[in-house]
Amino acid sequence: MTHRATLDFLLYDWLDAESLCQRERHLDHNRETFTAVLDLSEKIANEQFAPINRLTDLQEPEFDGETVHLPKETPVAMQAFNESGLMAASKDAELGGMQLPTAIEMASMSFFYKASVSLAAYPMLTRGNANTILSHGTPRQIEVFAKGGFEGRTFGTMCLSEPQAGSSLSDITTRAVPDVQGDGTGVDWTQDPLGQRYRLRGNKMWISGGEHEMGENIVHLVLAKIPGADGKTIPGVKGISLFVVPRKLVKADGSITPQRNDVALAGLNHKCGYRGTVNTLLNFGEGKFPVNGQSGAVGYLIGKEGEGLKCMFTLMNEARISVGLGATMLGYAGFEASLAYALQRPQGRRMGAGGKDHSAPQIPIVEHTDVKRMLLMQKAVSEGGLALGLLCAQLVDDDYTGTPEQRERANLLLELLTPIAKSWPSEWAQEANSQAIQILGGAGYTRDFPVEQFWRDNRLNMIHEGTHGIQGLDLLGRKVVMNGGKALSVLAERISQTITRAGQVAGLAEHGNALAAALQKIGQSTKAAWSSGVPEEALANATADLQAFGDTVLAWIWLELALAAKAAQAKGQWDQGPLGTGFLQGKLATADYFFRFELPKIDAWLGVVSGRDMTCAQAQADWF
Repeated sequence: MTHRATLDFLLYDWLDAESLCQRERHLDHNRETFTAVLDLSEKIANEQFAPINRLTDLQEPEFDGETVHLPKETPVAMQAFNESGLMAASKDAELGGMQLPTAIEMASMSFFYKASVSLAAYPMLTRGNANTILSHGTPRQIEVFAKGGFEGRTFGTMCLSEPQAGSSLSDITTRAVPDVQGDGTGVDWTQDPLGQRYRLRGNKMWISGGEHEMGENIVHLVLAKIPGADGKTIPGVKGISLFVVPRKLVKADGSITPQRNDVALAGLNHKCGYRGTVNTLLNFGEGKFPVNGQSGAVGYLIGKEGEGLKCMFTLMNEARISVGLGATMLGYAGFEASLAYALQRPQGRRMGAGGKDHSAPQIPIVEHTDVKRMLLMQKAVSEGGLALGLLCAQLVDDDYTGTPEQRERANLLLELLTPIAKSWPSEWAQEANSQAIQILGGAGYTRDFPVEQFWRDNRLNMIHEGTHGIQGLDLLGRKVVMNGGKALSVLAERISQTITRAGQVAGLAEHGNALAAALQKIGQSTKAAWSSGVPEEALANATADLQAFGDTVLAWIWLELALAAKAAQAKGQWDQGPLGTGFLQGKLATADYFFRFELPKIDAWLGVVSGRDMTCAQAQADWF
């Protein structure tokens, strides 16, 4: 199929990833080293992850009251990934990393997400966990807790939600009090080398990777509130702090003890999809595993008191982009599966001037117009979503290694695009998987084919790391208006440059004009939404705004890809490869599809945004 070829096209024909090798951080790299990493990633994903994707779906994690049991193949796959060094692909050499660009790291992960998104969740969470400690922890915390994750020796989680407070983090009740009585080391709680030491008590829900026997330890990042002298906590998110809470206690030198921390598994969540990822309810500090004869899970403050949510957003934003890429690759997997089926499944005959000749051989269903429509939709979503994920990864690179101007612009764009990068693929790759099932017909609805699992797995991506509703509120309520709309201006400038280039290329001016009109409508609807100054009115249709904004961004990306395809055609690239001229022509046809079938939908969504329609906001509970 075309996944690897499309990666090469996106990285080199569009993003010019080779230019990153001119930056000091990546001087040891070139296209050959990038290719070697992608080859290795593809090999491990195909040999270790893909073959057990169905197995881990059918054999869910089990809890016998003491231990979580996973299929024996799961730790083998994890070991293969961890031993590859890919966990620290973009990290400094002193952390065991390869100092690869984030764009290459993201491209590497695309193979694992496509092979088995539920297994890939373990390294995704561990890397995000370690990156958060790297960004906000002390040197000792980095050495003890983050380095083990980058080396693949330990696993990591993020513990935000609680049974009574899902996405409403201001309502969490987990508390952290100074460990004044001590953990048995005799070190004062304020002087612990691992950070200010606390005892945590509370319950956390929906914790992926929260309990298993893989690795040497599990490092939990936990949001909790520190009470004041009056015993009360600060209401809202300002009172939230972040703590590192290891499953097994750790000494100051980093050595892991056999003693369990007071973190107990209350139960497993049994899910529609993503079944290969163990998902847990964890009780912190209930006394099942007392430390020094006391209840309370030992945790160490990360960052400053009261800045826990700020610190955790390092992980959450990374996770949101990764969730978007995971959704994309599930869509890609469904696209490849349905395309393979459509190419070989005979059904129906061509319609001639005199009608159908029933004596003629049947034709493969890929020849039917409606099947082509569904394949084009899937191709638009999977390749466009992959491009969006790699673009965000490149912005991370620019933010880290670019010039001061590049850093500023990259940071603004990344802030603005993160809700799009999470939500757009989550919604439309789910629909793409539905189209894959449709192409297979009744067969697609059976477990004899993989597309139903892709659909089930993908359904989670619309929920975790912030639902569409939350992402819409974030986009319209904060991102487009922050700094006086500066981020939106930077994006509009980038899009306008693309439109100008398209106007000079035969066959693309029409799309450039359509994109210009869409961009103008986005700006007008944003102003109209906020014109009353009433947040309830402005944000009443934030999800519709998110839909339209996302389609506009993807239209921009598809115009960029069409320009890259035209440039490659002019150079005669790809013509002699195994995919032939159809590879680039497919990119151009998909761009045509997106502009003619998908982009026009934004008018309906922006209509209610601009009009500050209150139909949904004013609906009463007893009306339902």
